[in-house]
Amino acid sequence: MKQIIYIALLTLSFSAFSQTKVGTINNEYILSQMPEIKDVEEKLKTYSAKLDSTIQQKYVEYQEVVANYNEGEKDMSDLMKKMKQGEIVDLEEDLQNLQENSSKMLQLQQDEYLRPLYNKIGKTVEAIVIEDGFTQIFDENNSIIYIDPKFDITLKTLKKMGIEVKDTPDVTPE
Repeated sequence: MKQIIYIALLTLSFSAFSQTKVGTINNEYILSQMPEIKDVEEKLKTYSAKLDSTIQQKYVEYQEVVANYNEGEKDMSDLMKKMKQGEIVDLEEDLQNLQENSSKMLQLQQDEYLRPLYNKIGKTVEAIVIEDGFTQIFDENNSIIYIDPKFDITLKTLKKMGIEVKDTPDVTPE
């Protein structure tokens, strides 16, 4: 009889140790509250303006070459026309590639600027996970069917990072 009680107690203690503690976080909200985000937004605005300027400059260059071609086409030999048409086609391709790549380049630059902020959030979350014994943290912006709001560590993360909350989202502080 004592053996059955010991086995039952042992089983209960194992199940107590194997329980999980799940938390959620709203990374986007934390990011929006970080003072560093203003600097990132300014840098991205500057970088975007630089890309736009480059595209605009390339477009002006393209327009000039086309205008020059149209003006002098009558006086050009067939060989010269082919060379100028090739130049126009090359400029069109460059312009198109530049336009297509500018959004990719902007996204890469944004990722580079935001990486240190996400790393800072990650280190803070890691410390909270260790302190509070969480086994899982989910980002609220991913598809979560249900999770108890009392496990949301968004506000606690902001507090631990020394960021004063200006407007409170729909989170319940732990």
